[in-house]
Amino acid sequence: MEMLFYRYRSICEPDVIDAFQKIGYTVIEKRSDLEKKKESDLIRDVAVLIENHDFEFIFSINYFPYISELCRIYGIRYVCWTVDVPVLELFSPTLANKTNRVFLFDYSQYQYFKDRNPDNIYYLPLATNPDRWDSVLLRASSAVRRKYTSDISFVGSLYSEKNPYRMIEGLSEYTKGYLQGVIDAQLNIYGVNFIQDMLNDELMEEMSRLVPDMHDPLYEENEEAQKYMIAHCFIGYELAQTERYRLLKELSEQFDVDLYTFSGAEVLPKIHSHGTVDSLNEMPIVFNESRINLNITMRPIATGLSLRLYDVCGCGGFLLTNWQDELPELYEPGVEVETFSSKDEMIDKVRYYLAHDDERAAIAKRGYERTKAEHTYEMRIREMLKIIS
Repeated sequence: MEMLFYRYRSICEPDVIDAFQKIGYTVIEKRSDLEKKKESDLIRDVAVLIENHDFEFIFSINYFPYISELCRIYGIRYVCWTVDVPVLELFSPTLANKTNRVFLFDYSQYQYFKDRNPDNIYYLPLATNPDRWDSVLLRASSAVRRKYTSDISFVGSLYSEKNPYRMIEGLSEYTKGYLQGVIDAQLNIYGVNFIQDMLNDELMEEMSRLVPDMHDPLYEENEEAQKYMIAHCFIGYELAQTERYRLLKELSEQFDVDLYTFSGAEVLPKIHSHGTVDSLNEMPIVFNESRINLNITMRPIATGLSLRLYDVCGCGGFLLTNWQDELPELYEPGVEVETFSSKDEMIDKVRYYLAHDDERAAIAKRGYERTKAEHTYEMRIREMLKIIS
């Protein structure tokens, strides 16, 4: 069985490829590099591969409209699995192609897009690769483990380097105040994302004059898509930056916190900022050697669980994460992972679990066992193949 894997450097691609190979697929890889090649050249390269192979399907992480259209033309299935929110390419008319088999990890994302191709859009949570992490941890020396030992750690972006909201010039003072009020309200509420519903016509008209992205052909004539883009790509990133700075600042005022990021941390003077870590070889050691691993899900992921959550548990780390509505279906809160729904609850639970080592270790162990038993890439890919067959 042969398949074509269309790659673009997503962190989970090596593990998904490994899962397909374990199941028995021969994986032919084609790497997307739009920085060096035109889209038309990439399309031609994929077309040549299709004509010279008998692929069962083409697969990618996230959705590529031009791959979908190629598959429609050649009558071959296009299978993709989102790992991000937003994926604005889902607004492409190609989403309705009958050769698509689209898997969305966030149930709210699934509900939003499913009616655009009801028979061919599915919900599938993310996963991790505990076997990979076990191997990395087995090879780690005592010195390396000590290097990454931490009371509290956070691995991830602070979004300060990629927040398009703060690049908008010319917003009226009224709009700035209105959006700040919406952002402050959303930061205090977990489990419900109401940002898009708060974008009225007057605000969108002002945004259309100031945000060039709103004139992208993908959604220029689609008011719903424009609201989705502003809510998720602009205000969603502002929410992520604001929330992560606020929570990490509060934590670092009271505890030792280690931060691993390529974002600037100058406004967090009490935090221990170390720069980024290698995702495959260093990050699992951070997760395993941290007494508490903090997860702060960016708000555009309204209900689903991000990759970081599965990776922490798959490395045997103790996870303290913000509440997400899908969490109880995948892990048992308070037994396999721990959650918070406010800044004060986060602080209280950090203090509690730093003082209760045995309880914390037991939760981490149960989280690891649940992950290895139910949330591996091979299990998810088998479920995917069962659905598309």
